[in-house]
Amino acid sequence: MRGTPIFFYIFVMWLLIIAGGALIVPIIAHISIQGFGKLDTLIDSLVKAAIALVLVIIWILIMSKIKNWIFHKQISH
Repeated sequence: MRGTPIFFYIFVMWLLIIAGGALIVPIIAHISIQGFGKLDTLIDSLVKAAIALVLVIIWILIMSKIKNWIFHKQISH
């Protein structure tokens, strides 16, 4: 089946998107950092943004590995 790898790639991509939303919305959104006075909201936002950026980098690396695997598989045939 020629089109199967691309469907697998799209399936994994959507799984990562859904998993990211499931992780960020109920878990990370409820993180609250206190004890810094007026800087509470700024530090809270910076921590959440840093977590989101790390997750995006991980997802890009996963998708890149899957893409390379698909291309190597296609070239070897």
